[in-house]
Amino acid sequence: MKEKYIISYDHGTSGMKTAIVSTRGKLIGFTYEEYDLFHPEQGAAEQNPDDWWNALVKTTRDLLEQNLVPKEDIVACVSSNQMDGTIPIDKNGNRLYNCLTWMDTRGAPMIKKIVGGLIEISGYEITNLLRWIPRTCGAPGLSGKDIISHILWFKERHPDIYKSTWKFLDCKDYLNFKLTGKVGTSYDCGILTWVFNTKDPNNFHFDQKLLKKTKIDLSKLPDLYPSTYILGNLDKRVSIELGLNENVKVIMGAGDMGSAAIGSGAVLDNQAHICIGSSSWVVTHTPFRKVDIFHMVTCLPSAIPGRYMGLGEQECAGILLNWLRNNILYHKDELLIEEKVPYIYKIFDKMVKNTSPGANKLICTPWMFGERSPVEDHTLRAGLYNLSLDINREHIIRAIFEGVAFNSKWLLRYIEKLVKVKKLDPITLVGGGAISDEWCQIYADILDRTILQVKHPKETNSLGAAFIASVALGYINWNDIPNLIEIKQEFKPRKEYRKIYDELFNEFLNIYKNNKKMYHRLNKFKEEK
Repeated sequence: MKEKYIISYDHGTSGMKTAIVSTRGKLIGFTYEEYDLFHPEQGAAEQNPDDWWNALVKTTRDLLEQNLVPKEDIVACVSSNQMDGTIPIDKNGNRLYNCLTWMDTRGAPMIKKIVGGLIEISGYEITNLLRWIPRTCGAPGLSGKDIISHILWFKERHPDIYKSTWKFLDCKDYLNFKLTGKVGTSYDCGILTWVFNTKDPNNFHFDQKLLKKTKIDLSKLPDLYPSTYILGNLDKRVSIELGLNENVKVIMGAGDMGSAAIGSGAVLDNQAHICIGSSSWVVTHTPFRKVDIFHMVTCLPSAIPGRYMGLGEQECAGILLNWLRNNILYHKDELLIEEKVPYIYKIFDKMVKNTSPGANKLICTPWMFGERSPVEDHTLRAGLYNLSLDINREHIIRAIFEGVAFNSKWLLRYIEKLVKVKKLDPITLVGGGAISDEWCQIYADILDRTILQVKHPKETNSLGAAFIASVALGYINWNDIPNLIEIKQEFKPRKEYRKIYDELFNEFLNIYKNNKKMYHRLNKFKEEK
């Protein structure tokens, strides 16, 4: 059979990556276009969806101009997206406001009014926990970063926009609407409205009692579909704009975590992956639902029918290196020299390789934008601890690598308890950070697990979304996927570093325990007056 191809959009926080992938997961080529994140006021983190669309069009056309495959052999488009975004559109499809991204915390006071009360556990009134947990296997986050909080913010702060809104769409769903003119959301994104009942994997639905509690209008939410749902063909005008055949199918797709779970190859129960992107997460597939509300880990719908993902997300990982590069090591005018950007990460790797494990007992806490799990606290901030005059730049860089791994270890222990597994081992590492052999080895040493490094760690979302589309169109089955993933290297934990890393990890936890009250005093969210 002649090979067919899929255009896969990895719609991240920093930019749009557009890839051509074969129906059996071979990466043919990709292009990338950056866009901006705006912070117009305290707690705000917005993006202009027009920037996304322009990036999608440009990268698609740029990729097609390379003539990597015959256009007539491209059978589908599919998206993987940054999750927890919220875009209001009217009945004519006009965007009414920028996207409130997953980093936008302005809805924190609104969600607290809904879930708080007189007698609270971890910030939640007891009856509200009993209302939410059986239905959603969780509860809305108190940080204000979920879709439900964004919608409540619009309702309270911009009632005119709320009233005019036809549908609130997540990032992927907005792009799918632009591609087809049809609205809908996948189960894994729908849950982040937190008015979504996931108890029966064969009957996911918006829950009337939760809608009544939150006073969110059901009519303003998109219809729910599995990730493999075929939305339809490309809109004719869009097909011309992109340079594609209008018979190309548009597949629903999944959020970044769901796509990465597929693209990592860890699709069987109790197979885990960790992503080191701008943010980080730990995910494993499981056949059942469970939640640990105290540590913000839960089970959400998977792209695979009838399955769940045990998961927890952490706010900052690789973005710390971007911050170090842009704000500490280089002046702005030097950053305009394009070749400097990729080169610096190779320098980081070399420095880390030549610095002893433990970074001279310097500890980095990576909480630059607060944290979601295993503690949800948007007041936490990053820090370098145990600085002395014999600490150098190399120690700082290695401490950042190790601090991100310590944070993952902190989360991993609660994921393992959640899915009732003593030790998730091996673990596949994906995301931009997994390109680094040094970071993979650090993860193996700190987690005391075998780490599998995939061949294309930065393209895992693209591959995962393409696999979803390939299953949707009948080219492969879910069980084929593990055999289609190429593993580049295995990294084994080194016993000689167990003692130093155990010592530093214990102090990492103590830093949180001893300083959380200070962070709260310094960074408590100030409500708009």
